[in-house]
Amino acid sequence: MKKQYNNKINILKKLLKIFKYFYSILEIRKIKNVNNLKTAIVLVGHGGLPSDISSELVDKFMRVHKTRIKTGSTITKQEIELDQAIRRWRRTPKTDPYKEGLESLASELKKFMYGHDVITAYNEFCYPSIEDAVDKLTRENYSEIMLVTTMITRGGSHSESEIPEEVNELRLKYPTVNIKYAWPFCMNSFAEFLGNHIETFHKKGILNSH
Repeated sequence: MKKQYNNKINILKKLLKIFKYFYSILEIRKIKNVNNLKTAIVLVGHGGLPSDISSELVDKFMRVHKTRIKTGSTITKQEIELDQAIRRWRRTPKTDPYKEGLESLASELKKFMYGHDVITAYNEFCYPSIEDAVDKLTRENYSEIMLVTTMITRGGSHSESEIPEEVNELRLKYPTVNIKYAWPFCMNSFAEFLGNHIETFHKKGILNSH
């Protein structure tokens, strides 16, 4: 389990370098001081379960959730309450290093965002949800909100289906707020970044011949 968490932290550190490389093509630079709009960036991570969470709570949620997906029924009050209980479970850097890693990435990303605020949100299992984050920003009178995810590769249901669907719902909920989703990423640029990253490790002698 510890090794798995450490791997997630290492991945998040690498993603920071990706965002530094990509930020010029994400449209985020285009929002620099446009009409003095109050703008915020929402960095969306997958979200994970804290190591000390009740397994009974998680199992109960998964049973309810999978039944709804299988039957195609609407979400129930019970599922919403279970989801909130999981998302709002108290976390520390030790019990949820993924959350700590994403928040660290957001802090670094803010340095490139021309003073615009950067906050985090999670697709599942952790607070705040995307809707919670956008609700908060609209209450604080942000007129432009840009969402960008750490889930970069094409084909993932979270980044290609769930987040766009939620963005569309939020646009209906807040028609006067300009809500954007910086997707998809340029795979050519991503591949170039990975190549440079690999070359850096090669020069350090970390890669070997087998």
